[in-house]
Amino acid sequence: MSEKLLELKNIKKGFGETQVLKGITLSIEKGEFITFLGASGCGKTTTLRIIAGLEAPDSGTVLLDGKDVTSISPNQRDVNTVFQNYALFPHMNVETNVGYGLKIKRVPKGEIKKKVSEILELVQLKGYEKRMPSELSGGQKQRVAIARALVNSPKLLLLDEPLGALDLKLRRTMQIELKRLQKKLGITFLYITHDQEEAINMSDRIVVMKDGKFEQIGTPDEIYNYPKTSYVADFVGNANVISGVVQKVTNTKAEILIENQMMYAEPTPGIREGMKVSLAVRRENLKVCTQCREGLEAVLEDKTFTAGQLHMTLRLKSGKTLVSCQYGMDIDLKAGEQICVGWKPEHAVFVDLE
Repeated sequence: MSEKLLELKNIKKGFGETQVLKGITLSIEKGEFITFLGASGCGKTTTLRIIAGLEAPDSGTVLLDGKDVTSISPNQRDVNTVFQNYALFPHMNVETNVGYGLKIKRVPKGEIKKKVSEILELVQLKGYEKRMPSELSGGQKQRVAIARALVNSPKLLLLDEPLGALDLKLRRTMQIELKRLQKKLGITFLYITHDQEEAINMSDRIVVMKDGKFEQIGTPDEIYNYPKTSYVADFVGNANVISGVVQKVTNTKAEILIENQMMYAEPTPGIREGMKVSLAVRRENLKVCTQCREGLEAVLEDKTFTAGQLHMTLRLKSGKTLVSCQYGMDIDLKAGEQICVGWKPEHAVFVDLE
């Protein structure tokens, strides 16, 4: 049976006339890896700071392991935070940096040495005990910061974009390492990022934030394949969002008129004839064809090769732009060529229904 570790109840927070958090509510289970995902300014870091006790909410309640900690100072919460800038003490070596929190708690020296040794082995820094921060790479500094946070065995570890300063290859390596550590130690991780790839690769659940509210909460599969809003569809995976009017609904198929062409999607509760709707179709599920007679008429505007995929920019008759992508270096199509665009019904998801 799952147990709640952290509960946020109707948290509101404003700075001056700007309402940063607009009444957010969430429960996090013990041992869960949960990620807050959103663009800059959406409120995710403010939420983290309220959980850590570094900011006080204007209203609402923060419960940690069933205890109201809303008004409790940071050092009285069993919560540690890892920041993007490492925040290591430059005059202390690795061993002293990692053991600092234990020293403050007056843990015996022998126990500190044992715990520090164990956690450095876990983060693969055994043998680096006497090195100074200036002698470490960015990735090693981040491992030290993580070790320092974990050595106290907190109930909850908050990570505020901790990999943002690392290069892409190292960031991906650290994603794997963080997930491994979290599963091995069983500590609840709350991770903050604007990087959808990090969120999808690491999380048990993702909280997508927008303008101080939770736009959608779900597993990586639910967020990516079944977005509930056009914002989530576009922000996580850059889906195409296409509008039309429902013409007919059966048990197996919904017929939608889009740009004077009948297109299809799997039906969902609440869809009815005459309704204006929006469909989200992932770029990899948007297919182009030069010979097809069915589909939306479009013109190929541009082709670019990014991250192992060919991206094709397509312009519909209405002027709306869609993007289709596929693996491979090139396709036998030229800019300006007339094509048809389509998708399988199961790859079209209704969004913005609420």
